[in-house]
Amino acid sequence: MYEKHNRILVVDDDRDQRIALFESLSREDYEVVVAENGVMGLELMQKAPVQLVITDIRMPEMNGLELMQKIKMSHPGVPVVIVTAFATVDTAIEAMKKGAADYILKPFPEEVIQATVKRILSELFLTAGVDENGVSVVPDRAMIKKARNRSSGRKIIGQAPSWLKIVEKAKAVASSKATVLILGESGTGKEVLARFVHTESDRSSGPFVALNCAALPDGLLESELFGHEKGAFTGAIAAKKGKFECAEGGTLLLDEIGEVPLHLQAKILRVLQEEEVDRLGGREPIKFDVHVVATTNRNLSEAVEKGEFRQDLFYRLNVIPLKLPSLVQRKSDIPLLTDFFIKRYSEQYKKEVKPLSKRSLERFLSYAWPGNVREMENMIERAVLLSQGPVLEPWDLWDEDSEEYVAPAVDVDSAGTESAVANAGNFGTSGQVPQNQSGEMVSLREVERQMIMQALHKTDNNRTHAAKMLGISVRTLRNKLNEYRTQGFSV
Repeated sequence: MYEKHNRILVVDDDRDQRIALFESLSREDYEVVVAENGVMGLELMQKAPVQLVITDIRMPEMNGLELMQKIKMSHPGVPVVIVTAFATVDTAIEAMKKGAADYILKPFPEEVIQATVKRILSELFLTAGVDENGVSVVPDRAMIKKARNRSSGRKIIGQAPSWLKIVEKAKAVASSKATVLILGESGTGKEVLARFVHTESDRSSGPFVALNCAALPDGLLESELFGHEKGAFTGAIAAKKGKFECAEGGTLLLDEIGEVPLHLQAKILRVLQEEEVDRLGGREPIKFDVHVVATTNRNLSEAVEKGEFRQDLFYRLNVIPLKLPSLVQRKSDIPLLTDFFIKRYSEQYKKEVKPLSKRSLERFLSYAWPGNVREMENMIERAVLLSQGPVLEPWDLWDEDSEEYVAPAVDVDSAGTESAVANAGNFGTSGQVPQNQSGEMVSLREVERQMIMQALHKTDNNRTHAAKMLGISVRTLRNKLNEYRTQGFSV
């Protein structure tokens, strides 16, 4: 008789949290054991095997990261989920580097922990050749692919309530045939959510085919959508399947559907209604079985009113609307997203994992993010590649001439004049307060001017290098020099 593989250990010094996790997971028919500290948790694991450990980070005697390290040594096959109410960039990166299966911020809805546990155990069981109930199975390629897809689909990062609501709705409709319309600003992750719908569906072993409707001219778009027969037009030297046929048994993403010209909208509507497609130059329709997901950053209701989008197609697409929040509407997810992208690109480019500096994180939390998550991802990728310091500073992330680049002004540096002077070279390294020839203390403004002039001297008047040495932007340096000229200084 195979032993049931659903025993979970919860380790948390907070009694209320232990009870909450015990009740939440017990309702999902898991066997849950609890411990109030890491030492007790290890003792329980020695007495009886567990398949998953959920642990807090901050605990007396032994913190969660130390407990995870001991578990990895004594029970290397047991995944560990870290939960904490005191998340920082450093702890998140450290936890994932040390092998945490997931990292969850308190407080979290019980659906989050339940979904996390189900995902991790499902993949664990499949690897062992059993299902969640302990019944032996022979995992075929499709099953393994589906398990891995679900795992990679969990790269949907975020715990903001507005985000979780959309994710849960996407899960609920994933296996239906109802058309899904994903709305949101550019860069909010519409294609990521579309792929999530696919991996969470019963079609996940089938193809996921994406077509950017805004990237192709009218004639080519029609051929790409519906396919063509040999000789259908000049250059059609062979028959070609359209995207609807290519996505057979899987999911078709019509990206930026709002950019499709009106005459093609009528054809798309017919294809969606009849579930059959006519190739260009074809003699008979071809049936298909595809789940259609469409995305757009346009307001389609307004486009309908302006006569730029067919009302009947809008109604046909808008069966399941999912409107993604912008990044500024889910600011609590910013630390999680930055951790994820830093780790991803550090691994990709074989770079040391460097956290954001405190100043960079503060800027991330206050920045408007007009390009949303895509802008953040691109910014972090560049910083990982180019950063020279131990942490990612604002000047690693923003272009020096960007209006959004923020660097501390020299005369208000919280580290004090002495540390700022040290950044510029040898000026003031004695630690003494700068004085003029009469032995009087000079103003901070004068210290600032002297620092700038010395930095320019040391860099042979290279403003870019001087600005980096001073920790300011080139724009700030240029403004300072203009100010000194108006005051009569020679610069």
